[in-house]
Formats: sequence, C-alpha cells, structure tokens
Amino acid sequence: MNSYADKFNAAITHTFFSKLPTSEQDFIKQKAFFYKFSFQELKQIIDMARDLQMWDEHTLHTIFPEHEQKKVVFSRLKKNYEALRSKPNSYEKFTPKNIAQEQRYTFKVAEKEGFGLGLCPVASEKTRCCNLLTLDAVESCGFDCSYCSIQSFYNQNTITFDSSFSQKLKNLNLDQNKTYHIGTGQASDSLMFGNKEGVLDALFTFAKENPNVLLEFKTKSDNITYILQNDVPKNILCTWSLNTPTIIKNEEHLSASLTKRLKAARKVADKGVKVGFHFHPIVEYENYLNEYGAVYTELMQTFTPQEVALVSFGTLTFIKPVIKQLREREFKSKITQMPFEDASGKSSYPYATKVEMFKHAYESFQPWHKDVFFYLCMEEHSMWKESFGYQYATNNDFERAMLHAYCQKIGIDYLL
Repeated sequence: MNSYADKFNAAITHTFFSKLPTSEQDFIKQKAFFYKFSFQELKQIIDMARDLQMWDEHTLHTIFPEHEQKKVVFSRLKKNYEALRSKPNSYEKFTPKNIAQEQRYTFKVAEKEGFGLGLCPVASEKTRCCNLLTLDAVESCGFDCSYCSIQSFYNQNTITFDSSFSQKLKNLNLDQNKTYHIGTGQASDSLMFGNKEGVLDALFTFAKENPNVLLEFKTKSDNITYILQNDVPKNILCTWSLNTPTIIKNEEHLSASLTKRLKAARKVADKGVKVGFHFHPIVEYENYLNEYGAVYTELMQTFTPQEVALVSFGTLTFIKPVIKQLREREFKSKITQMPFEDASGKSSYPYATKVEMFKHAYESFQPWHKDVFFYLCMEEHSMWKESFGYQYATNNDFERAMLHAYCQKIGIDYLL
C-alpha cells in the first residue's frame, strides 16, 4: 500500500505547489500529513495559497483554522478564503509585482491557414449577443492587461501577422445588399501596431471597397498617427476601451493612460471620425462607483453625443483556462479577488453586483440616451431590463437595433 507521502507527492504533481514560497510549501505539507487531505482538498488548498499570493493578501498560514477534525478545518478555511475573495478590493496599499515596464515581444510574419473571420469568440445563446463578426488581422497583443483572455489562446510574447492578409481581404465574398459589423480588436489591439505589415492599408482599402461594412477598430492605445495622416472611410469606427486610472495603473499594464486615450479619441473625433467607448471590464473595488462616475462625466464633457456612436458596458468574466493562466504567472493582481458565481457557464460577479454597476453606468449617461447607442456585452437577457429598463427579445433584434443606430450616426443606409 502506498504511504501518504506517495499520495501527497502524486497529488501536488499537477498543481501550483512548486510556485509557492518554501514556507508555504512546508506549511501545507505539515498540515496535509496531519489531516490526511485528499487529492481534491489539497488542490483547492494550493489554489487558495496561490491566489492569496497573487492578491497580495494574507498567507494561507494566517487564515488556517485550528481544529482536530479535518472536515471542520477545511470548511472553515474555505470560509475564511471566500471572505477575503468577497470583500471589495482595495488598491490603496497594493503594488504590482513583476510587471513589465516596457513592451517586449517579437514579430512574426507567416501565412495562416484560413482567414480568421468568424463570430465573436465569446458568443453564446445564453447571453444577449450583437452577432459581431471578428477579424483576426493580428494575433496576440503587446499590452499586458491582467484579466485578458487573449493570453490563454496565443503566445503572449509573439505578435503574428498574416503575410497573405491583404489578398484574403480582397477575396472575401460579402453580400453587398447586407450590412455587416466587423471588429478587429478581439485577437489583438486594433491600433497599437499602426500600419505594420500594411495591415491598416489593407483594412482601409477593404472599408472603401465595402461601404456596407461597419469596420470597428478597438484600442487601448493612443497610436492614431495613421488615422490622422489618411482619409478615413466614414464606415470606420474608432473605439476605445476605457477604465478608471486605478484599474489602468494596477491591471492594464503597458496600455495608454486614460488621459492619453481620451486625447487620442478627441483628435480622431476632430477629424470627423465617429468614435465609441467600451467600459469593459467594469471592476468592483472600494469607491469604484464614484471613480467610474468621474470618468463618465469627463467623457460627456469631452465629446458631444453627435460624435459618439456607441458606449458599451461589461465586466469580468472568466473561463477556467484563463484563471489557470493567471495563477501560472509570477505577478500580483487583484483581478480574480472577486466572489465567483456562475454566469452562463463562466465565472463572474454576483447578479446583484452587476446590476448595480451597469445601472449606475447607464444612468450616469442619461443626457446621451437619445443620441448614442448603449449596450451590455455578453450579459444575460434579464440584465438589460434591470439595468437599462428595456431589453431585446432576440440576438437578431439587438443586432438590427445596433446596426441601424450606427448607420444612422455615420450617414449610410442600413441594409437588412
């Protein structure tokens, strides 16, 4: 019969045990041998220790309860851990660790199989979706946002350009009697690399030759040189993902500051290009509603509703591979320090918390309600009614309303 030592060594093989400080490893081993924790219990305990380390919170030792019975100990430990997970985060004394201070990546040019035009990768019938088509003009991103799902799909340090991208765009067979909404900001940032490898040249030509396509560039950068130096087809929308200075500083590493993003958007709007803004993710932390409210106010003071095509809201939603990837990294982040609840098969904030953040956001933009299209990104159908006061019956209804609003804003016909 195998000894518990053998079981313990087997149990920790595919966990984050080796990434923990030696003192934490010794503590877990000591308690495991005393209580004879099972494989699943050990895995959960190690994940807890890894999360506490990443959150820059208490160590496992400080929240570990004392009791003779294993079930009682494990139950109380989970309760203590969940209490730390569920309390509103504070960034007041938080200092990011092991975060790159400059962009470090390599560029790769290769001919890719397929084209990379498809449905939004997080589309689901369980949530209200706008049926966005996504175009992978570039794969992987040079920014290092701690919550980003791109890192679970691509090599974060290699930026890949398709050598045949321009030709594939030209060969794309679209119905000229239908309006399309295509975004390029799902697999990478749309503007941070500018016109490298001629990617923006190709996309601008594509927009000019397909006036029935609403082409959206989504960015966290302030790299707008190409936009300012070229004639921009009116069916191109430039949108910025925004957040509070607190989140940008602590979680959206290497991206442009809020001030730089807004200045860039202002210059693009001055050129006559319609702009839009995505507050995704809205993150709960101490005083977050007031800080987001200040950004909403600044936005309305900086732009007129006639210049803005859209404002969207979303929040943190994790799939298991992304959580695993975050635990793999040697850095500090509070982004997973949140009460996880099931959200259509993924993990997100409790329903009531999301209603609070979205309702506050939408009501903050009350002066723009009649002139700007607002939407929730990938949220349950009922969330709309509670946050906005209305909802769409189907994804197609949502898509039609969005496309009609965008076409009306930029002055083109909406083709069913």
